[in-house]
Order: sequence, then C-alpha cells, then structure tokens
Amino acid sequence: MDTHVKSIELREMWKRYKELGDDRARERLVVAYSPLVKYVAGRMSSGLPAHVDEADLVSYGLTGLINAIERFDLSREIKFETYAITRIRGAIIDELRTLDWVPRSVRTRAREIERANQKLEARLQRAPTDEEMATELEMSVADFQEALVQISHSTIIALDELWNTNDQNGDQVSLLDTLPDHNAPDPQAVVDQGELRDRIAGAIAALPEREKLVIALYYYENLTLREIGEVLGVTESRVSQLHTKAVLRLRSKLGGELSETGLDA
Repeated sequence: MDTHVKSIELREMWKRYKELGDDRARERLVVAYSPLVKYVAGRMSSGLPAHVDEADLVSYGLTGLINAIERFDLSREIKFETYAITRIRGAIIDELRTLDWVPRSVRTRAREIERANQKLEARLQRAPTDEEMATELEMSVADFQEALVQISHSTIIALDELWNTNDQNGDQVSLLDTLPDHNAPDPQAVVDQGELRDRIAGAIAALPEREKLVIALYYYENLTLREIGEVLGVTESRVSQLHTKAVLRLRSKLGGELSETGLDA
C-alpha cells in the first residue's frame, strides 16, 4: 500500500476512534500498529534467558499497545510510535516483574555492585575501573566480569525502567507524557518530571565513553547487542558487560531519586 494512502487511512481511523468511539476503528489501529509489539519484543528477548519465549513477550506487549491507543492524545506533538514503544516496553517489564524470573542471588549481586560503584565514585570522583570494582568487592576481575554477564539478563530492560513511573492512580506514565503541555492541570509536576529526565540524561553523559556509546547505540539507534559488538569490534558478551555496567552505574547514581518516584525495582 502506498505510504501516503496508508497515512490517510490511519488518520481516518484515529478520527473515527477518538471522536466517535468506533470500536472497529480501534481494532484496526491495533492491527496496524501490531508490528511495533513484535519489534520491541524481539529487541528485549535478545538479552533475556532462553526460557523466556518471545511469543510471550509479544502477548505482554500487546496489552501495552492497546493501552497506548486508548490513552494517546492526538493533540500532543509526539509521534504515536514513540509513545507506544514506551508503553509496550513498560507492559512487558511489568509482566516480567510479576513472574519474578530473576534469581535472588543475581538481584543481591547487582545491588552489591551498585553500592560499590556508588562508594568508589564518591571517593574517586570518577567512574571506577573493573580492577577497582573487583578489589572493592573482594573478587577477581574475571569473577566480576562473569557477574556482569549473569546480571545482564536482568538488566537488559533496566534502563527502560528509568523512563517510566506511575501517576497518582497507579497507572503507568512514560516520561514522554510529562513533556510540556499548556493544558496540564499540575504544571509543577511536569517541571519535576522534566528535571528528573534531565538528571537521567546528565548521568548518561557522565558515563565512560564506551559505555555511553553502547547506551546511545542500543537505546537511541536501536542496534542489537550483536550489531553493537560489530561496530565496536568486540564480542556480544563484552557489549553485554558494558551495557550492564552502564545501567548499574546509572541506577547507583539515581537510586535515591528513583526510590522517591517509584522507579527503583
């Protein structure tokens, strides 16, 4: 179908659903945007254990897509695809949390690494090296890097969690929802969330260069870990380690702020 024609049809479906409450138009919108669910599920599944079925992720994500269609405000200057991807990710994350598939020992080790990183950054006023982290944790560098590999299966989605919070009714709200809106009933809340978003961006900017590059390529350029490995000339496992270190650094830096907003897992 011609892209222009498809765009016109989508606008007509949105109009029929939002203005007339046409359930048939809603169903057609779900079908039209369903490839987004497959896309998000595919990216997230690449970093999860083999027993987590991609088809299950698609099922979880579909709930997020439907929620996005129902809540999307056509007057906002945000592309629906961008808004929906955040909702789809959030729905998948929520379901994975419910399943509690991450071993307790892995969660404990992740928190230990976060605390060690926070302590060393405060002392050194820079990001600690693998050697410094291993010494602080009283383990070998090889064991530290192996721990990162184990943790990577639980943190592949963790940075997505930083961009989601809940409103006063307990409904999931993307930070995209908090972009300036002149009709917002509580401008101060918008400002507060905007400041949190800025602090997250600042924390990312302060990461070591290779970790920052991995974050940029994965979250903003939408490359897979394997593709990032090809760009950097390293193995996918090494990229996974870099990603995990970056996420744990961000969580250790932002831990207090995340706890205040319900973002800390």
